[in-house]
Amino acid sequence: MPRIPAHTLDSAPHGSKDIAANMQRRMGKFLNIHAGMAHSPAVIGAYDGISQAIAAHGSFDARTKEAIALAVGNQNGCDYCQGAHTVSARKAGLTDEQILAIRAGEVDFDRKLAAITEVAREAAARTGNVSEAVWQAALDAGWSDEELAEAFAHIAANLFTNYFNHYAGTELDVPAAPALAAY
Repeated sequence: MPRIPAHTLDSAPHGSKDIAANMQRRMGKFLNIHAGMAHSPAVIGAYDGISQAIAAHGSFDARTKEAIALAVGNQNGCDYCQGAHTVSARKAGLTDEQILAIRAGEVDFDRKLAAITEVAREAAARTGNVSEAVWQAALDAGWSDEELAEAFAHIAANLFTNYFNHYAGTELDVPAAPALAAY
């Protein structure tokens, strides 16, 4: 049972309605995560702000963005985000086997993706701290200083959603991610 129930577009507070409607158009439906965030214009506005900044200024392709989201979501044990980003990762071209590997932290199919997901996983696990070895491995794999700085925005956006889902008790309205035991 959610702590913060899902709004509809009609029941959302006035300050949340426009953002909520835009999210529904973008996603094709009003997801429970956004419907919960809509209780507070500050919450849905903060999420929308970071999402828009990433969309306007980010350089990562969809595959990389989804890989970071899967790594952070798994690190934080966010069932909602792992389910949602499994769907999005498939659309971005990742196979089910690759998605499971990313979630498990066993990326052996792409050295560069392995390095950035390890940065994301370690940052999420260690309150933003990333060891010199993991950072250097990312540089060695071809990530630039600018890209590693940008990765923080993606990590932060995913921490925001992971924590909100834990905080609010968001009910799953997307397919559940396959269990890692199957990997």
